[in-house]
Amino acid sequence: MNKGMFNKKVLGALVLAALLSACKSTPMTDKPAGVQDKSPAGASTQSSANGSADTSGVKEVVIDSNANNGNNPLKDPNNILSKRNIYFDFDSDAVKAEFRPLVEAHAKYLLANSNAKVVLQGNTDERGTREYNVSLGQRRAVAVKKSLNLLGVQDKQIETVSLGEEKATANCADEACNQQNRRVDVVYEND
Repeated sequence: MNKGMFNKKVLGALVLAALLSACKSTPMTDKPAGVQDKSPAGASTQSSANGSADTSGVKEVVIDSNANNGNNPLKDPNNILSKRNIYFDFDSDAVKAEFRPLVEAHAKYLLANSNAKVVLQGNTDERGTREYNVSLGQRRAVAVKKSLNLLGVQDKQIETVSLGEEKATANCADEACNQQNRRVDVVYEND
């Protein structure tokens, strides 16, 4: 075998190895840090590095409809489940950390109510083309869906739809107005 042919094969193998190692990703975890399972089967809490239970940022979610004097927890203004908007940064589909407790609460509700179904409506501000905004709205809805899936919610309970800029506040003159349009609305079926 000629030396030039051997060098090309070795170089090709090295390039292929470099490409494959660059594509390596880290596995997704079943539960994000700080999620506490309070069900009888999972009575243990997550521990921090020093061995103590980490309960910072964990909120108790009432999912029993009879626990609020017969009121639906989705409509109780004192319940986190009544909050239905997850806001995003400009041109981003990343779910912000400040909305994790809200996503976790909706996941708990959906897990406890297997017949409940939710539509995640992705929205954008008016900046950008119509096509781009429809795509961005869909990416935002899918990002929230993936978060719910990681928390155990089944695909059959979640539908995603992009409204793009269709539900945007008309003629926003400032950034505060535009921020309100960059969101995913959580809409429960029959609610």
